[in-house]
Amino acid sequence: MAGKANHDYHILEPDIWPLVGSLSALTFTSGMVLSWHPDLFGPAASFVMWAGLAGLIATFFMWFKNIVIEAERGDHTPVVQLHMRYGMILFIASEVMFFVGWFWSFFDFALFPTALQYDHETGLTTSLFGTDGAVAAFIPEGMEVLDPFALPLLNTLILLCSGTTVTWAHHSLIHGDRQGLKQGLWATIALGLLFSSIQAYEYAAAPFGFGGNTYSSAFYMATGFHGFHVIIGTIFLAVCLFRAYKGHFTPRQHFGFEAAAWYWHFVDVVWLFLFVAIYVWGGWGAEYH
Repeated sequence: MAGKANHDYHILEPDIWPLVGSLSALTFTSGMVLSWHPDLFGPAASFVMWAGLAGLIATFFMWFKNIVIEAERGDHTPVVQLHMRYGMILFIASEVMFFVGWFWSFFDFALFPTALQYDHETGLTTSLFGTDGAVAAFIPEGMEVLDPFALPLLNTLILLCSGTTVTWAHHSLIHGDRQGLKQGLWATIALGLLFSSIQAYEYAAAPFGFGGNTYSSAFYMATGFHGFHVIIGTIFLAVCLFRAYKGHFTPRQHFGFEAAAWYWHFVDVVWLFLFVAIYVWGGWGAEYH
């Protein structure tokens, strides 16, 4: 890493950890695919997957540590910060498209049920067409779904409140109120943990499992990945809270916290779409659990 910047166009020296992270991500995903075929690859598949995960965790600690060191010694000039904002915007855009894929699949299954369905219990593929030629419903007859106005509505209110508290923390930082920054972050992290706990209970009490039909699979993939993003966002904010206690961030330079706030607001907005599309519209007309 380079020394203190002398001008706005200061360029940081290349860091090895982004390359390590990319290779580790490739190794981890490849190992996951290999582990699905233990009869072909044996224990080597698990070794590849865990080696990739270890590389990713090492990258998280070392690369982000270097970024914090650069920020604190003045390497992140206004121009560098602008480029980092561009990078965060592109990252969030890629996350948006990731969820677009899950919404697309959910609406495709709901509006145009496929002609065949795989039965996990029997291992057979059966036709969804009845004797009268009509296509079976997206939600099988007699299947119960989660009541959207019970725990899902509570989690919606929790996330909306967390969006308010992270904004409170951000405005406190901008106005030099470090106590308000810490209190807002504590409140947001607590709400994030509460959301994850309620979702875990919801999954445990759900009247349907992951497999068996397209509704349950699409439901768990969409809401589960969102839950994973909530956990990541909570960790992101926890790191910001730790840095706040270390005296990091100033009203004029706090991109690390700003990026965390952007990410958290993105998680909030995605959940609103999930709540309306999957919980309310997706389960409309079915019997609630």
